[in-house]
Amino acid sequence: MNDFIQPYKKYAQFTGRSDRKEFWYFVLFYIIACVILGIADGMLFGTGRAVMADGEFEFSSSGPLTGIFVLGSFIPMLAVAIRRLHDTGKTGWWVLLGLIPLIGTIILIVFYAQKGQPEANAHGEPPEGSRAA
Repeated sequence: MNDFIQPYKKYAQFTGRSDRKEFWYFVLFYIIACVILGIADGMLFGTGRAVMADGEFEFSSSGPLTGIFVLGSFIPMLAVAIRRLHDTGKTGWWVLLGLIPLIGTIILIVFYAQKGQPEANAHGEPPEGSRAA
């Protein structure tokens, strides 16, 4: 349960390593929080809208609660992504692949899903509690 909030405790710590569990639990928490806050924005402020356009259902919400959460979570999301790349032995600059539409995102997801290096690397010792197998 601590993995949900661990990146917030390490708010702007770009050094070190994060294991897969910490990274993916944070991503799960982030997505769930955005959905819940988007619904709350829609109910409280009427900012959410659901429209049927060209036969496709589209929901968008850009209310104040979601906006504040996304802005406040940007640095921890970036930091945990960089630490996750460090765990796989890559430099944090690889996160810039996310600027390439679709292909960059797919490559980053593959990197994030890889097992971390079980031994110490240039970015430090393996995270506590990570399994070396």
